[in-house]
Amino acid sequence: MSLDIQIRKNIRAQDPDAVTVNLAGSLDTVTAPDLERQLAPVLNGPVRDMIFDLAQLKFISSAGLRVFAATRKTLKEHHGQASFVHMQPQIQEVFEIIRALPGVAVFQDEAELDRYLAARQHSHAE
Repeated sequence: MSLDIQIRKNIRAQDPDAVTVNLAGSLDTVTAPDLERQLAPVLNGPVRDMIFDLAQLKFISSAGLRVFAATRKTLKEHHGQASFVHMQPQIQEVFEIIRALPGVAVFQDEAELDRYLAARQHSHAE
């Protein structure tokens, strides 16, 4: 599955340094590098806050989570933040799993984590 990425600057007066990133499709090892490439110039600019609208995101792997984590770190260094809205149930569950994980490794490797996340997300699709 592919990933459609739309990045648009917010024009609200109260938050002129924010952008919204709409993602549709699958954010995985194949599509994550494209998202990173498209976010790089935005993150190097004056943007402080980034809103990821995930209403149309159907699947996320550990590669996608890494992009979100790196984006969050960069924005935090600029005293900004990343926010996530409109999550599908399977994506919401992934975020809840990640929030619940302690600061230690739970999975042997990324492949095991990806298999686990895929199984959890596919159970919502049925």
